Amino acid sequence: MSTALEWFKSSYSSEQGGACVEVATHPTAVHVRDSKIPDGPTLTLAPTTWANFTKALT
Repeated sequence: MSTALEWFKSSYSSEQGGACVEVATHPTAVHVRDSKIPDGPTLTLAPTTWANFTKALT
């Protein structure tokens, strides 16, 4: 059985378009995509990699 991912748009993204990033979490992966291309490619990272990435941004 396949479960659809639940995507969340960045709180820094606006409804007017522009640079919009969406993230979907899973216990074993974090998926990242461009919200303007929902059927486009996604970047899949290990949760620890995503945590290190977001920590480096602050």
